[in-house]
Amino acid sequence: MAEAASLSPLRWYQRILMGIGGGILAILLVTAAWLTPSTKGLGTHQQLGLPPCTLVQLTGTRCPSCGMTTSWSHLMKGNVWGSLNANTAGCLLGLIALFLAPWMLSSALLGRLTVAAPSDAVLITITVLVVAVTLGDWLVRINF
Repeated sequence: MAEAASLSPLRWYQRILMGIGGGILAILLVTAAWLTPSTKGLGTHQQLGLPPCTLVQLTGTRCPSCGMTTSWSHLMKGNVWGSLNANTAGCLLGLIALFLAPWMLSSALLGRLTVAAPSDAVLITITVLVVAVTLGDWLVRINF
């Protein structure tokens, strides 16, 4: 019964939000596929005209998100090892986006969830995992 309710029709504003969210993720994934991953493991975002990381410029130390664009670019080219090496959390987020973009877009187009929405416990677990991996990856990179 709970599954039937979770696959019920989406309201108009839910469809719009799912479409916008899925569209943004799809654009980010396509952009990452278009970029050439930096051989330095970070800085790929500069191909988009964005400035270098301020923390790196000021202190020489990577910030937690350094290498995320490079990670996504490697991932979109099928280089999972390069993605993990550039930023482990970036690889994890890229994989999540690869699942979410088509799910959100297809749900928006069909007007119903095409796969049942994850439970709150699953969402909290994924969020904690992403934050822990981001901080863990960063601490390893700045200490070793």
